[in-house]
Amino acid sequence: MTYDAYGRNTAATDPAAPYYRPRRLRRTPALRRFAAETRVGPANLVQPLFLREGLTEPREIPSMPGVFQHTRDTLRKAAAEAVANGVGGLILFGIPEHKDPTGTGAVDPDGILQVALRDVAAEVGDSTVIIGDINLDEYTDHGHTGVLDADGDVDNDASIELYAQAAVVQADAGAQIVAPSGMMDGQVRRIREALDLAGHQSVAILGYSAKYASHFYGPFRDAVESTLRGDRKGYQQFPGNIRESLLEVSLDVAEGADLVMVKPALAYLDIVRLIADHVQVPVAAYQVSGEYSMVEAAAAKGWIDRDQVVRESLASIHRAGATQIITYWASEFAQTLDR
Repeated sequence: MTYDAYGRNTAATDPAAPYYRPRRLRRTPALRRFAAETRVGPANLVQPLFLREGLTEPREIPSMPGVFQHTRDTLRKAAAEAVANGVGGLILFGIPEHKDPTGTGAVDPDGILQVALRDVAAEVGDSTVIIGDINLDEYTDHGHTGVLDADGDVDNDASIELYAQAAVVQADAGAQIVAPSGMMDGQVRRIREALDLAGHQSVAILGYSAKYASHFYGPFRDAVESTLRGDRKGYQQFPGNIRESLLEVSLDVAEGADLVMVKPALAYLDIVRLIADHVQVPVAAYQVSGEYSMVEAAAAKGWIDRDQVVRESLASIHRAGATQIITYWASEFAQTLDR
């Protein structure tokens, strides 16, 4: 009697029958859950929320159905609902009534984002992670993520000084994590220095480390009422580059980033995987407005199964290596994911 490497009696085995039947573990929903390699849970999801100065009623963003610019009252309610649904975090954005060349609202202790942070911190406390986005584009009348020099170019070093000030006022207002998204060189180091000097050593930094000059951002610019003139290709990454992402991420980690991010998500899953394989800090990915709006538009036409496509997309981002997923579906879908 002879046996193969798996201890099977070769004489008794029908050569026409497959030894392996992977379908055995796909047969029922319970078996599929049992054998699942990737599970997205509520704690993996981060909900973006927008506070618009001067609103008396929430305003739906036309290009992002189901997403709103909030009043202070509705922001608190949305934050509380997201926490009740189990989301892992909230990332807040402020939209001021008035903008200026240097984006002073971003560094004003009473600016709209700082108001949002204080309100949400008072509403939900430490029951979730509160993240403040650091950027100037919502606050500048030219729409760029930094201040402009005499030639009309973004002044890197002057901009990161403002980022440092913004980080401190956000931390003062209750942010547990600050997230610089301007793609300025040295921004993480300068923010870390400023936070530590101000006594905020415990406030973490989530670097938008691999942020591409993407055309998937269009609806977000409606959400924050962007006044951008020109484009951001001079400081955001070229979509065809890979090694550059590793460089940007390695620099941010060396400068003190506690987490790093890839943005957008779905068109850059290869970058998410690459970075997850190369760093020792958590990797986040931002499922951006264009990704959201395309799914919602196709679902509205009846062309796709909305809920299943959302679940599949979230799983793909997590499978690629992102432990935190910033998504406009966070609060809604956290209710139905495995806890």
